[in-house]
Amino acid sequence: MAERVYPSAKPTTNGTAAAPTTAPTTTNPSFPATKAQLYGASRPAYRPQPQRKRSRRRCFCFCCIWVTIIILTLILLAAIAGAILYVIYRPHRPTFTVSAFKVSSLNLTSTSHLSTNINMNITTKNPNKKLVYIYNPVTISVTTAKDDIVIGNGLLPSFVHGAKNTTLLKGSITSSNTQQLDDASASQLKSDLKSKSGVGLKIGLETKVKLKLGGLKTPKVGIRVTCEGIKATVPSGKTATAASVSNAKCKVDLRIKIWKWTF
Repeated sequence: MAERVYPSAKPTTNGTAAAPTTAPTTTNPSFPATKAQLYGASRPAYRPQPQRKRSRRRCFCFCCIWVTIIILTLILLAAIAGAILYVIYRPHRPTFTVSAFKVSSLNLTSTSHLSTNINMNITTKNPNKKLVYIYNPVTISVTTAKDDIVIGNGLLPSFVHGAKNTTLLKGSITSSNTQQLDDASASQLKSDLKSKSGVGLKIGLETKVKLKLGGLKTPKVGIRVTCEGIKATVPSGKTATAASVSNAKCKVDLRIKIWKWTF
């Protein structure tokens, strides 16, 4: 039986293979190409993000402006209230006068220790009709008028100074060889004590006071009183000598403290 031979490929024509009957179809883009074709028509559009930094800055600026307005408003209201109270009550500062100053002992030892025994009377007047002063304990200091050498310190109890009232304050300074001076201060004080005209002294009072206007009480305010023009002589015996206070004048200063500053 004869075998049949099948060719492995189709016969070629003129040395070239036969072209396939069918070929894949491709679609070429039109030219020129559009932007959607270049970048993709399905790409989402750009949306700008909200600027948070600017909004935070605006909020901060608004807060600063409102805080400033509130503070200025409070200051203005306080000034208006103070002006109204001043017009209604017409407040005046209290006055102080040194009515008596007696020296029983004022000695300086060879070791520069100072021994003192001084008594004084200070009269204070409240000229206000509706204003009452409420004083804390008052500290007293006596120093030399020329060199501010400390002679001694004392303390007065707290008191209430009523309207249109005159109050007598009695203070004393006593020390027995407890205060030692430096060489320069001791030498200067010895020279002043030997003077025939006497040694110039000044008194300092310092405390805090609260003002009462009817049922209203103000915060405590610092007050300092300085009395100058006192001439004292050292007693020769056991009898106390009265200092000259005819030229003594007292100055009253209010010490208002705001945060770290004192006015």
